[in-house]
Amino acid sequence: MSHRLLVAAAAAVALVVPGQARAQAPDDVTLLRVFLNDGTSLVSYGEPARVDDRVIFSMPTETTPNPPLHLINLPIDRVDWDRTNRYASAARLSHYVRTKAEDDYAALSNQVAFTLNQVAHTPDPARRLAIVEEARRTLADWPDNHYGYRNAEVRQMLGLLDEAIADLRAARGNGRFDLALTAFADPPTASEPLLPPPASPRESIELMMAAARAVDSPAERTSLLATVVVSIDRSKESLPPDWAAATRADAAAAIRVEDQLDRSYQALTARTMAAANRHARIADVPGLERLLLSIPNRDAALGARRPDSVAALIAEVEAKLDAARQLQLARDRWALRAPDLRRYRLAIGTPMDLFSELQVPLESIKSLAGSPPPTLTFIQRRVARILTLVSDIVPPEEMAAAHALLVSAVQLAGHSAEIRREAVLASDMTRAWDASSAAAGALMLAARARADIQSALRLPQLR
Repeated sequence: MSHRLLVAAAAAVALVVPGQARAQAPDDVTLLRVFLNDGTSLVSYGEPARVDDRVIFSMPTETTPNPPLHLINLPIDRVDWDRTNRYASAARLSHYVRTKAEDDYAALSNQVAFTLNQVAHTPDPARRLAIVEEARRTLADWPDNHYGYRNAEVRQMLGLLDEAIADLRAARGNGRFDLALTAFADPPTASEPLLPPPASPRESIELMMAAARAVDSPAERTSLLATVVVSIDRSKESLPPDWAAATRADAAAAIRVEDQLDRSYQALTARTMAAANRHARIADVPGLERLLLSIPNRDAALGARRPDSVAALIAEVEAKLDAARQLQLARDRWALRAPDLRRYRLAIGTPMDLFSELQVPLESIKSLAGSPPPTLTFIQRRVARILTLVSDIVPPEEMAAAHALLVSAVQLAGHSAEIRREAVLASDMTRAWDASSAAAGALMLAARARADIQSALRLPQLR
C-alpha cells in the first residue's frame, strides 16, 4: 500500500513539473501605489516606508526606464495605509509570478520528486517514514513563503503524502496519526487590483499635480509644481495643447501663491519678532502675552497655510516671554536690594579711586619702563591704605565675587612693587619680568572687578 501511494505521489510531482523552465523576466523594480484617503493614488518607485506619522517614498516624474525620482513625504493621516499595504502585497505577488515563480516551483517539484525516489532505495522503514515526513514539511511550508503560488497543486501532493505517511505508520504498527499533517490553511490572497503604470507624460504630470496637492511641506509643494512646469515645457509636443496650457498655468499660479505666502509669513515673523524683542528688553510681560495671543489671528488671516513657520514663531515668542519674566524677576530683586547696593557703592568708591591712582605706576612696572624708589614706596603705601579700607567693608551677596577680585588686584599690585624693588637691587632681569607679570595681573583683575561692580549696580538688562 505504501509503495503504491509513494509511486502515485512521485507521479503527481512529475505531472506538475514544467517540462522546461521559462526564461526569467528581468528583476526590475516594482512600481507600487500609495493610496490617499480620497481614493486617488500616487506611484511609488519601490516600497514606501512608514516612519512614525509620515509616509516616505520616491515617485517617478517621467515614464522612461530609469526615471528621475522625487522624494515625497506625506502625513499618515492623508494616506490609506491599509489599502497601500494590500496593493503592495498584490504587486509583489504579480512581480513574483512574472519573474521567479515558475523556476521556484520547478525547483521545489524536483526536490520533492528526488526525495520520494530515495524512498524506493531505502530499506529501513523508519528512515523511509522520516524521508516522506521531511518532504511533507517542505511542501507544507512552501505556499506561505511563496505568495500561495500553485496552491492547488501543492495541496494535491500534500494529500497524497499524508496518505503515504499514514500507510507507512500503519505498516510499522504505529496507529498514532498526527492531525497536523492534514491541516493546511490557504494563505491570504491579495485582493487589491493592480493599476497600470503611467504610460504617457500627461499621466506623470497629473500624478505630480496630485502629489503637490497632498504634501504638507510648502517647499516640497513648490518643488513638485516647478517640476510640473519643466515637464510640460519639455514634453509640450506630445501633450494636448489646451490641457498643457491650462495645467501649466495652474502650476505657475500655485507657485506664485506659495511664493506670496512665503513672503507674507516671513513679514509676519519679522514684525512679530521685532515687537517681541522690544517688549522683552523692557520686561513687558503683558505686552508679550498679548503678542503671543495675536499670532493665531494673524495666521488665520493668511489662511493658516504655514503651520511649521507659525509653530516656530510661537516658540520664539514664548522664549522671549520666558526671558522677560526672568528679567522682571531680576529687576524686582534689584529694587529690593537697592539700599544695600547703594551703601556698598558709597563705601567702595574711595578704595576704587585710590586704586585708579596706581594705574600709571603699575603700567610702568608692566612695561619695564623704570620705577624710581619714590614710586615703589607710593604704590606700597596706597596698597596698604586700600586694604585697610576694604577690610572694613562687608559686601552684599551680589558683590562678593567682584569685591574679592578687587582685593586680589590690590594685593597683586603690592607684590609687583616688592618684586620690582628686589629686581632693581639685584639687577635681576628675570625678577623684573616677574614684577611685570604681577602688575599686568593687578591691572586686569582691577578692571574686571570694576566692571562687575558697575554692572551689579545698574538695573538688570536683557542679555
